[in-house]
Amino acid sequence: MVFDEEGAFDLNPDEVIKDRTHEGLLYRRKVPVAVLGATGNVGQRLISLLHNHPWFDVKHVCASERTQGSRFGDVVEWRQSKPLPKTIADLLVEAPEPNIAARVIFSALDSSVAGDIEEAFAKKGYVVISNARNHRMDPFVPLIVPEVNPDHLALIKKQPYPQGGCIVTNPNCVVIGLTTALRPLQLEFGIENLHVVSMQSISGAGFNGLPSLSILDNVIPFIEGEEEKLCLEPKKILGTTTDTGIKYLDFPISATCTRVPVTEGHLVAVSVKLKKKATIEEVRRAFEEFTPPIDELRLPSSPKKAIYFFEEKGSPQPKLHKDIDNGMAVCVGSLRPCPTSDYKFIVLSHNLVRGAAGGTILIGELMLAQGLIHW
Repeated sequence: MVFDEEGAFDLNPDEVIKDRTHEGLLYRRKVPVAVLGATGNVGQRLISLLHNHPWFDVKHVCASERTQGSRFGDVVEWRQSKPLPKTIADLLVEAPEPNIAARVIFSALDSSVAGDIEEAFAKKGYVVISNARNHRMDPFVPLIVPEVNPDHLALIKKQPYPQGGCIVTNPNCVVIGLTTALRPLQLEFGIENLHVVSMQSISGAGFNGLPSLSILDNVIPFIEGEEEKLCLEPKKILGTTTDTGIKYLDFPISATCTRVPVTEGHLVAVSVKLKKKATIEEVRRAFEEFTPPIDELRLPSSPKKAIYFFEEKGSPQPKLHKDIDNGMAVCVGSLRPCPTSDYKFIVLSHNLVRGAAGGTILIGELMLAQGLIHW
């Protein structure tokens, strides 16, 4: 893989400043990145969050053949609250092919096309960080929630791609909030079984996902493929690395997934049975005192707290709490005893930020801080 001066991959280690000030890690030159699926819901959110990012610089936007060769600002139906940056609007839409001068590929491609395209980039030495489901359960592809399982990034060393190429995936948007909330319980008490009911916002279905007459004044008690993800992905995320991949955490999960008429923010009602008996005060303290190991890195997109715990009844709520810490926090509340398990509680996360674009960017930041992205 050869890059021109614009690609800026000729940095040597002396040009990287690791400054442990309140600013966190600093770099003299930003890493050029590309966004695949740039015109879609998650792709647009990626661009919005990456604009003026301290470490990454969007140099390429890639999308479907229909828009290729056109100015991005002329073909995208921009639906973000922040205006489309002119520097991005002026970029020409490119084909999602591995011949571009970027080191990191943030993929927001639809799962119908993501698998082969992402693998083609990895084979050419690109670092692919994907929001699609295609490679999530591959044995040597880490399924990363940075606050939960950063050690799983070691799996990329077992991937067969050359020149530092790799694929890393972001989990399902509900699973990210759920596993963040489960992690302190796993560490303190162990998890015996789990029952969850998700109440997922309409933005999770994409721009054209649901007709208004189907969802207004209604709840749809089924989302294709979601229950399977909620029953499997947490077991991989909460598992441990081995020479053959991940040893999944072995516990039963029952899941029901629903679509509700909320614009943004996924809510999950959780009932959990713990392996070790715990008082409600001990469970509350586990949530409140959870400190992920990545906190010391002070990554640009990290929330101030991984989990915000709410004592008051009726919290958290999507309308009130989804944007805490720029949408990157996970909110937990309504903790109370459960007559069939041990405890039940509510988890809230912003599905487009924490559960998609923001979570994907945080993975990139973690990889850069750990020296897993080379240029």
